[in-house]
Amino acid sequence: MTKLKFTVIGLGHIGKRHAAIISTIPEAVEGQAQDDAEGQEPEASSQRLIAAICTPNNLHCAQAIEWMQKGYDVIIEKPMGLNAEECREVIEVARKLNRKVFCVMQNRYSPPSKWLKELIGSGQLGKIFSVQVNCLWNRNKAYYQQSKWKGKLAQDGGTLYTQFSHFVDTVLWLFGNIKPTYARFHNFNHPEIEFEDSGHFDFEIISGGVGTFTYSTSAHEQNLESSITILAEHGSVKVGGQYMDEVLACNVKDYAMPTLSPTLPPNDYGTYKGSASNHAFVYANVLDVLNGNAKIDCTPEEGLRVVEVIEEVYRWRKNF
Repeated sequence: MTKLKFTVIGLGHIGKRHAAIISTIPEAVEGQAQDDAEGQEPEASSQRLIAAICTPNNLHCAQAIEWMQKGYDVIIEKPMGLNAEECREVIEVARKLNRKVFCVMQNRYSPPSKWLKELIGSGQLGKIFSVQVNCLWNRNKAYYQQSKWKGKLAQDGGTLYTQFSHFVDTVLWLFGNIKPTYARFHNFNHPEIEFEDSGHFDFEIISGGVGTFTYSTSAHEQNLESSITILAEHGSVKVGGQYMDEVLACNVKDYAMPTLSPTLPPNDYGTYKGSASNHAFVYANVLDVLNGNAKIDCTPEEGLRVVEVIEEVYRWRKNF
């Protein structure tokens, strides 16, 4: 294939993670890395141009559109955006310009997540009765003070966008569309931020079943757990650990639990840890798609649906 020229927009923790992975790609030619959206026009038509958008959440959609208009396909860090209308505009511009849009939801690549996807897809669980998601993390005051945008409502959007959109995506990826039915929010421990540090919402699974989603950044000193428990017609399953990286229970009728590959360690940012270090799989998919050998693993339509669900949940903020 033609050489690839990558541009990383935003040089925070996650932007540096993207740049490090790009440096290992043989097909990549020397690209750019920068803190803002100012870029250069394409230099050579023989190069395939890809921009990774790793800036504050509120800039993702506008910058994705800007770089698509410059001739780039785009990789958008989570969340795709902070409102569904802007995300739909990204999809429309991509369609008109024939650009590829890759949304980053790297938790899908963790072995327990892939196993759950296969198990649910096989139908061996039968009807899904209930799903319980717990995401109980720690983010201290220093975390919010190290960046001008984190904790600010207009730029960050809220805890569901910045910390836990991965797990909203996991629910949608595993079970299909959901409808939030109730939500409540609290700020227990972070007066320096402009929204909740903890929350809970209930939802209906459109294909059948109900669920709850509890989240917080106020776990003491370190991340406590990211877990999903499934009660179904033919079995009960729980995947947990700090990063949904361990199968804690598998009791399924006429089913033998397979041996899974080890889960990669979480992204370590020094003062805190995030989700699994699976960005290399995102880039492997980018290369496969551009070579014509695969479909996009997380499409912009899927990124949009995550934002739509979070917007639906946050409609209850008027009571916060």
